[in-house]
Amino acid sequence: MKSYEEIIKGIEDAELRETPLKFNVGDTVRVSAEIKEGEKTRIQVFEGTVIKVQGHGARQTFTVRKNSNGVGVEKTWPLNSPLVKKVDVVRRGKARRAKLYYLRDRVGKRAKVKEIVK
Repeated sequence: MKSYEEIIKGIEDAELRETPLKFNVGDTVRVSAEIKEGEKTRIQVFEGTVIKVQGHGARQTFTVRKNSNGVGVEKTWPLNSPLVKKVDVVRRGKARRAKLYYLRDRVGKRAKVKEIVK
């Protein structure tokens, strides 16, 4: 008889994406997510800086922050959600820490993350 952990792990492994998304904290990304409004569905694009990636496996999430009309907006998505259609990396950022919470206190040019130039 299987233990509960093995059963849960089997279910979570079935939910993983075939091709994992490749981005890091500090990158500026364009997230295309499916929005359902009643019977209709549409793709909404959200562009901002990745400030946090947490968890692992099927439970992994990422948070993107942008400034919209002077107001900071953050959205968190499950990394393996079927509602997240694609994540395009606009530019690579150089981050020296895992969580960029300090960007919440900054506005304008100070809220930028340095770009990695290759």
